[in-house]
Amino acid sequence: MSTFLDEFAQAPGLRYLNHAAVAPWPKRTATAVSRFAQENVLLGARDYPDWMVVEQRLRERLMRLLNAPSTDDIALVKNTSEALSFVAFGLDWKAGDQIVISDEEFPSNRVVWEALAPQGVEVIQVSLKNNDPEAALLAACGARTRLLSISSVQYASGLRLDLERLGQGCKQRSVLFCIDAIQQLGALPFDVQASQCDFAMADGHKWLLGPEGLGVFYCRSELRPQLKLSEFGWHMLEHMGDYNRTTWEPALSARRFECGSPNMLGTMALEASLSLLEDVGMDTVEKAIAERILWLEEGLSAIPGVRLHTPKNPEKRAGILSFSLDGIANADVFERLKQEQVVCVQRGPGIRFSPHFYTESRVIEETLAIVRTLAAH
Repeated sequence: MSTFLDEFAQAPGLRYLNHAAVAPWPKRTATAVSRFAQENVLLGARDYPDWMVVEQRLRERLMRLLNAPSTDDIALVKNTSEALSFVAFGLDWKAGDQIVISDEEFPSNRVVWEALAPQGVEVIQVSLKNNDPEAALLAACGARTRLLSISSVQYASGLRLDLERLGQGCKQRSVLFCIDAIQQLGALPFDVQASQCDFAMADGHKWLLGPEGLGVFYCRSELRPQLKLSEFGWHMLEHMGDYNRTTWEPALSARRFECGSPNMLGTMALEASLSLLEDVGMDTVEKAIAERILWLEEGLSAIPGVRLHTPKNPEKRAGILSFSLDGIANADVFERLKQEQVVCVQRGPGIRFSPHFYTESRVIEETLAIVRTLAAH
């Protein structure tokens, strides 16, 4: 894996532990964007068909990353929130329908469902602070529950849920299953078929090491025709490119959710970033992240006054580790870390660290030393 570590060239002294927010780009991604910019300067869109080849390659990489049955199941969207909105405002709701979520969701996976209140849809928030959060979520799915929408990894606590168990439970209860995978995709293997989910979505700018403004939306093929469309244009048509055709129908594939001109700049960048993850291999990525999270956990646990908020069970966490220091406000801890060029964020009950597979040992050791010094004062 040492060869791939050369893909990252961060500023001297920078300690980057913020991949759960916005990730740095690999060198190959910057090269792809630079090459694309230069091509636009010199040639404009002369070679647009070649750009479409890259777009198709991106769909294929995403198909493999999600283990989707086909590239037809993959839509390229602006972000996770847009994909969630396609589901929320595409399904045919009836007054009294219920949606189950957790009480720890990022606003994107809460507000979109609460926006259905004028249609008489009720949102049930379930606490995950128990020994069996999956059982609690499934127990909340009653006769009126239409959909369970959950983040595979909670953005603040770092709790990872058993998606296969939730998927099986939803199937037994005839409940639709929607996964916000933004904190898992690119950090751990992810499988839409094994989880039996109906919908899944994620952005490219976190663990996928890509730019903001381009994400992925998976929709199970049988459900695509059931989602009412709210955006229309030339790109989402079955006969895209036949500009003289007077009759039209939405594309049978997930392209039906892509109404207009694609984000080709983002496509070039994300395709390059995903090529790196494929070259490294998701099993290797998962193992490397787990090692770094364990390193941080053991180091922080040895510091007096540190309180961990992320589960210690490796099967219950992914790439996020949250902590706080007794007697010191999170804002003060964050400010000190910021001064020391530790890039992280305040989220939920503590400070959130999120290393990736390439994070150097120096970054972890120096960060732990900073926290140790802070706790001693």
